[in-house]
Amino acid sequence: MSENLTLGDRLRVARRTRKLSVAQLAQKVAISPSYLQKLESGARKASPSLILALSKATHFGPEVLTGQPYYGEPEAEDGVHAVIPELRRIMLCYDTPDDIEVAPRPLPVLASEVDQVAALRRDARYAPMGPLLPPIITELTHIALGGRGDDRPQAFFHLARAYRAVNSLAHKMGHPDLSNTALERVRWAAQHSGDPLMQFTSGYLVAGAMLRQGAYSSARRKLLSLREELERIQPERSFTNDALAVDGALLLKLAVLEARENDPEGAISHLTEAEDVARMAGNRDSLAYEMSFGPTNIRIHQIHTLIDMGDTEQALALLSEWSPASGREWSPPATTVGERSSHHFIDVASAKLGAGDRAGAFEDLKRARKVAPNHTRFHPSVRETVSALLRMDAYPSNELSAFGSWAGFTTT
Repeated sequence: MSENLTLGDRLRVARRTRKLSVAQLAQKVAISPSYLQKLESGARKASPSLILALSKATHFGPEVLTGQPYYGEPEAEDGVHAVIPELRRIMLCYDTPDDIEVAPRPLPVLASEVDQVAALRRDARYAPMGPLLPPIITELTHIALGGRGDDRPQAFFHLARAYRAVNSLAHKMGHPDLSNTALERVRWAAQHSGDPLMQFTSGYLVAGAMLRQGAYSSARRKLLSLREELERIQPERSFTNDALAVDGALLLKLAVLEARENDPEGAISHLTEAEDVARMAGNRDSLAYEMSFGPTNIRIHQIHTLIDMGDTEQALALLSEWSPASGREWSPPATTVGERSSHHFIDVASAKLGAGDRAGAFEDLKRARKVAPNHTRFHPSVRETVSALLRMDAYPSNELSAFGSWAGFTTT
């Protein structure tokens, strides 16, 4: 399959495979036939919520429409897919791990390595992270299943964190089956860790996967039940800072969900409550339980939800309003984790493209690449934005052409 196929090309194939006319598919997703034709021709760019709606209507996974997993020279150069077969085997043999020739390294050493993996995950550095995972998971599994005393729950705790990294890697690289298997392993390890907040974290990740597949009602029930249970085990809202971070993350996920359902009031309500939770936690950005929560991530989600609902004008206006300098726009602080910052710049690039600011869109793509190159290279929205920029420019600059080649497009 050509690397230069767009979402529109794949959508047209999916529609014809299901023997749907343009009018029939447009009716299923509540858009006009002319709009669908523009999507298929590449003249318009689909929002994440519309991609999910088209995915459900055609009974193809969203990753099929976006063309994941991507295989090409950039992927071969990074070697990001090379570890996938080994991770599949390890996920399958989770309760009967491979034999190891020497005893596992001490748990504190493995915990430190998981810290390193977690930092790489947060900064979306998937290429260096991947090869670290198989040996760490294998050794932690031997301790978790055969250890004694406090070592067992601690090993399961760190094993859940390592499985979470597998889930992120598989999801970002476009391997949904492996991502879902890793989620089940997170849940298994979290249950054995004896740590309630790790169990909430596993539920949060499952709800996120539901959301990505367009299972909105299931995701909503999951997130609301998690919040209710969190309230039950932390009576009178005497939440620890860790619990506040988890609760805040649940609220931000709910805000995204309501935006996907085109419910501005619901999204704003959850974002407002998230601001209240952040104030209770001292208005500090935190990484408790690897949840990126605080004022910065709330702002990132405010912009994301507005863009997701198609209100790009308000999103771009807010960026200018928040900027301390006239004529500039707000961006996440340099201390923000790479995955979050790059997500923000990718969103803003899409919004600027929709507003006709092609130069601004390209600048934000470059900012995303600088912050988190792996994440940017493999993000479906980046591919669609780059494709549109190349198509709109009869004589693309050398810089844009080089960016397109880096992102997996042939530009000759």
